[in-house]
Amino acid sequence: MEKQLHLNLLASRPPMPGGFQSSSKMKMGPGRRRDFTPLSWSQYFETMEDVEVENENGKDIFRVYCSGAHGPVLLLLHGGGHSALSWAVFTAVIYSRINCRVVAMDLRAHGDSKVKNSEDLSADTMAKDIGKVVEALYGENPPPIMIIGHSMGGAIAVHAAAANHIPSLLGLCVIDVVEGTAMDALNSMQNFLRSRPKMFKSLENAIEWSVKSGQIRNIESARVSMGGQVKKCDESTRSPVVSTSIGEGIIEEEEDEEGEEESNKKRMKEDDQETKKESVFTWRVDLAKTEKYWEGWFKGLSSLFLTCSVPKLLLLAGVDRLDKDLTIGQMQGKFQMQVLPQCGHAVHEDAPEKVADALATFMVRHKFTDFKDGYMC
Repeated sequence: MEKQLHLNLLASRPPMPGGFQSSSKMKMGPGRRRDFTPLSWSQYFETMEDVEVENENGKDIFRVYCSGAHGPVLLLLHGGGHSALSWAVFTAVIYSRINCRVVAMDLRAHGDSKVKNSEDLSADTMAKDIGKVVEALYGENPPPIMIIGHSMGGAIAVHAAAANHIPSLLGLCVIDVVEGTAMDALNSMQNFLRSRPKMFKSLENAIEWSVKSGQIRNIESARVSMGGQVKKCDESTRSPVVSTSIGEGIIEEEEDEEGEEESNKKRMKEDDQETKKESVFTWRVDLAKTEKYWEGWFKGLSSLFLTCSVPKLLLLAGVDRLDKDLTIGQMQGKFQMQVLPQCGHAVHEDAPEKVADALATFMVRHKFTDFKDGYMC
């Protein structure tokens, strides 16, 4: 069970034994607190827009964040429950390294996208969404596009590439999603989702929980991306159990077990007093209700990935994720693979520089683009 939870591919994994990795470990000295204040998307992307696409039921609207005006397009697809903002820090890093354009989109029923049928999260529907957004942005002659997807977004990227929804596709990059381990992890997925707090008394609380629980190990990324994972509750949905959920969800560091229960009681009492005057936040996406689509996202993914004719890059947080089909494919040189250790499941958030370096090197090697003047690789 523990191994399956650590291989969870729909939402970020629980913390590894020993807490944060060295790059994310920031011990608090006496009187010091980490800053969990939210950061704006505008510090990382140049523009934000809502893209309208025609659907059989009317119009769907997809929120996209963009940077750059020249070079190939990096189309970024986030994981389940996340949003385009999970790519914010990575975008700033990759844009400083290579000549490119970046388009990060909120997938169907995620982030700030608004669709007529938010219940349909099938791989086929979501893959078609990608093609429609590309067409709405660029018309019938889109620029060269490199599609990059994390977890669920990686699966959707493969489906979109295999179905030729992006005719100008240059290459495909999949981050930390492999069919074998994904299918194994589904059995324990609901238990993992139930273990998360239901609500937070503030966005700062949500950011704090994401960092201290190990969901996102990079505090800067958590400060910009968690706003895309949670939303303010309506008055009608507020519940008297909110503060209890918050108390259970916030994990204090450097507390001994003896003081933990006392601290929890004190915190819950403070939460009771503060809940009335603060906004309450909950998850934007109820991932538990998407279970009927999980198998469709991942089943057959390895063979589908291998059949894509464009150059392919697979970035993994651990070599244990490689299944049989991909092991054989990798030995046959059908794709390039790189393992980025000391990361959680949200590899591009935990280590944006390492992911940007791997992707930039891959794209320059394949002559998709060039390094920017003055950048020393």
